[in-house]
Amino acid sequence: GVLALATSVVAQGRGAPPPPPPLEPGASQADVDTALLAAPANLAGQATVIKWKGDFTYDTLRKGTNRLVCYDRTGQPGQPPFSTECTGLGNLQRVAQNMRFEAMGDKKQAMLDAAEKDGTRVKPEYGSMFYNFGGPTRENARGHATVAVPGATTQSTGLPDNNKMGGAWIMNAGTSTAHIMIPGH
Repeated sequence: GVLALATSVVAQGRGAPPPPPPLEPGASQADVDTALLAAPANLAGQATVIKWKGDFTYDTLRKGTNRLVCYDRTGQPGQPPFSTECTGLGNLQRVAQNMRFEAMGDKKQAMLDAAEKDGTRVKPEYGSMFYNFGGPTRENARGHATVAVPGATTQSTGLPDNNKMGGAWIMNAGTSTAHIMIPGH
């Protein structure tokens, strides 16, 4: 009887998820729905959704209650024809800097290298996730997830710096761009 009561209380505590936060004035539900395609299902309902502007600032379409922020990157330089992304709110400066560099076309890599060298490269939050969903079309898009670990190396994490072992590995080890690649995601 106690077990049944405890199970009932736990089940009631879970209940239905809270309703999504309201849209900001002028925001489109279609824009929100598209941006959320990259979000994990358990976080999407309470995620913040933004829309990037050409000057690398953004408008908030929906203010969420968790730390996830999602946005549509379709049509931006360096992105697949269809592209959405989600990450932690603390990474928005990093994303804006990435977009500035991507907009420089052929100069992108030189600018990234210079910022990395002179210390002006904005670091992502250590341990934060980047969820991407993109491809040639929305219907043919695929998901990909990475974990940001700026400065991490094989020595500091024990993870290899290549994918030859078949498991998780660090890409761009030792840089502000270091991230854990997760096979199959």
